[in-house]
Amino acid sequence: MRNTLGADAATGRRSQGTPGGGDAAGPASPSSPRAATRRRGRARARLEIAVLSGPAIIMFLTFVIFPVVLAAFYGFYRWKGYGAPTDWVGLGNYKLILTDPAFRQVLWHTFLILVLSLVVQGPLAVFLALLLNQKIRGRSVIRVLIFVPYVVSEVVVGTGWSLMLQTNGALNDLLQHIGLGSLRADWLSDPKLAIWTLMGIISWKYIGFAVILMLAGLQSIPDELFEAAQIDGASYWQIQRRITLPLLGPTVRIWAFLSIIGSLQLFDLVYIIWGPYISATAGTSTMAIYMVAQGRNAGNYGYGSAIAVVMFLISLVVALVYQRFVLRRDLQGAVTEGAA
Repeated sequence: MRNTLGADAATGRRSQGTPGGGDAAGPASPSSPRAATRRRGRARARLEIAVLSGPAIIMFLTFVIFPVVLAAFYGFYRWKGYGAPTDWVGLGNYKLILTDPAFRQVLWHTFLILVLSLVVQGPLAVFLALLLNQKIRGRSVIRVLIFVPYVVSEVVVGTGWSLMLQTNGALNDLLQHIGLGSLRADWLSDPKLAIWTLMGIISWKYIGFAVILMLAGLQSIPDELFEAAQIDGASYWQIQRRITLPLLGPTVRIWAFLSIIGSLQLFDLVYIIWGPYISATAGTSTMAIYMVAQGRNAGNYGYGSAIAVVMFLISLVVALVYQRFVLRRDLQGAVTEGAA
């Protein structure tokens, strides 16, 4: 009996000391099959992430980061656009930008367009979204008609409006034929009217995108909230002010962010309708127009590259400040449990 118990104890000690011979619920050793399976799973997950995100990262580095770095390099030279840059000017191009009255003027025009875009398009988009969110006849047709200008090419839009708004264009002829000839004006060249003409065209072109975003935000609000407010005796405007607008806040803030970035980089419509030189006298020139006029058209690509870098820095600072102080509550709400 003593020999049998000793043999059993020795066998148990040997089984416990054997790799993989412990309890099945215990931790697996680095050389166990389970650990190897985990390593293969993690490696496969990393490979999938690399394969799926690799092309996007390569495109971003090639067409965004590399051009910015190259523009920053050329901005230190007086370069004509061909051959290796050799005329080093250091920070001369950047000093010229900051001391040029023309750049301060286009900077003012750009931020004026930014503010007017938010003030004009924002309330109008919310109003149209609230209207189109109701069950009215022809709602789908109205939505399509509002959204169509957004998908039309900027070249088509700019060319069409430039033809209609000329001194002898369709708009002035229409005013003359309906007895409002006194309202005929030089819509494109008059500095007092050109900026408002531009804002009208921009609002007509991009209001559809804002309305679609607002409609998506409205449809994400539960109907039970409106029904409960109506039962409590709240009026229509009280419901909109107390429920709709606060819950629509994240959508409005996202749209405002996109509108701000688009206004800072506005180029195509102004270039097509006014051109790089008339826009300066009409009061509609932007930073992008100034960059093309002083860089490519003037044959000074080094100075144009410096302007591009300044535009990038201004857009970056505005975007970071907006995300830090405006989008902070939305970003905090999107934090996952693991990150928290």
